[in-house]
Amino acid sequence: MTNETTTTTTTLRLSDPAVREHLETLPASQVLIGLADDGQPVCVDLDGEAPHVLVCSGTGGGTTSALRTLAAQLLHAGSDGLVLDHKRISHRWASGVPSVTYCRDIADIHNALMGLRAELQRRLHLINQDADIDDLPRLAVVFDAADATLGQLARYWDTVREKGDPKTSPAVDALEYVLFAGREVRIHLLVGAQLDRGALGEWRENFSTVVLGRVTTRTFKRLAPQFRPAPESSTQPGHVHVVQGSNIHPTQVLLLTETEAAAGITTTETDKD
Repeated sequence: MTNETTTTTTTLRLSDPAVREHLETLPASQVLIGLADDGQPVCVDLDGEAPHVLVCSGTGGGTTSALRTLAAQLLHAGSDGLVLDHKRISHRWASGVPSVTYCRDIADIHNALMGLRAELQRRLHLINQDADIDDLPRLAVVFDAADATLGQLARYWDTVREKGDPKTSPAVDALEYVLFAGREVRIHLLVGAQLDRGALGEWRENFSTVVLGRVTTRTFKRLAPQFRPAPESSTQPGHVHVVQGSNIHPTQVLLLTETEAAAGITTTETDKD
């Protein structure tokens, strides 16, 4: 390993001068995932080819931390937020944050997704009436533990649906609708999962940016089949592979603490002279 790459093998924090420099120069449509092994920033351009992001990892792979960091940047830039946290503990930082709706109970998550569908339709109507898309605030939707929560949503719907209602959960349908149409109206899904199965596997093509940390070779092949052989997962905390189209970036992700995420990205005392 060369000296040039050693700076990206330790945990990246907000106080890191290189991180601060990159954050201050990013366009409004971009968020920083982290630094590649060559020290270059790895970003997501939400107005380009990556309106949604999938973060997939095994246990301890950093999914929740990565989602928190991406969401905090968007909130700091003026986005509204919807955080779906069925585990109830993963994103407590978002509870009470202005402009964020935070849902934990499965009934609330169901209702929130139905409301999200209505908001998407409202925005599409405005666009059809020649509204300026730049006048619509971004809406960042954090959907952690998505694979497990999708199963819970399906079971919840089985208990509440009435005769004549569709068999498929309308909340799950709403999520799929946002995946297809969210780009047009500045609604962005930040989805976290542990396994590639069920609907997540079927929706893979809607995620132009996929962050893979500590996944099995089988999962890597499913989510990034264009790369053979699959690279070995790193044991370094926060080190992932970011897949964007035909490019793959070994990356040290930026990690914000819960306090930093709740407070927003602001200048810290360590950055001052």
